[in-house]
Amino acid sequence: MNKQEIRQKAIDIIDNNKIGTLATVVHDKPHSRYMTFYNEDLTLYTPTSKETHKAEELEQNPNVHVLLGYNGEGIGDEFVEIEGTADIRDSNEIKEKIWNEELERWFDGKNDPNLIVLEINPTAIRVMNDKGEPPHSVDL
Repeated sequence: MNKQEIRQKAIDIIDNNKIGTLATVVHDKPHSRYMTFYNEDLTLYTPTSKETHKAEELEQNPNVHVLLGYNGEGIGDEFVEIEGTADIRDSNEIKEKIWNEELERWFDGKNDPNLIVLEINPTAIRVMNDKGEPPHSVDL
């Protein structure tokens, strides 16, 4: 598989799997939770509240790890591993970009003062379990 095909496979997995895990670092240990992700040219965005531990954790250490994919169909399902750093964004432009009605369960609209968006900038992406092949690194 060539570099462009690997990149496109990663994009396809990310675009078709909006729910994944986000791991942050707390006292030099990983802390994972499920999140919803939005992709824009391999930069990921995920909404959260200012009042969560994630925001505090990222202020102390911006390093994150994301897993997306693996549909539970069986051993060998494709998924991506993403290492990167997260920045807390509070701009109306980003909130507008990721806003959807499902977020109304947690926020009083896209102008809710507690709504922030985590912008995850990848430093490494690997496509895993691609038909039994070894991991493929995506050129960033």
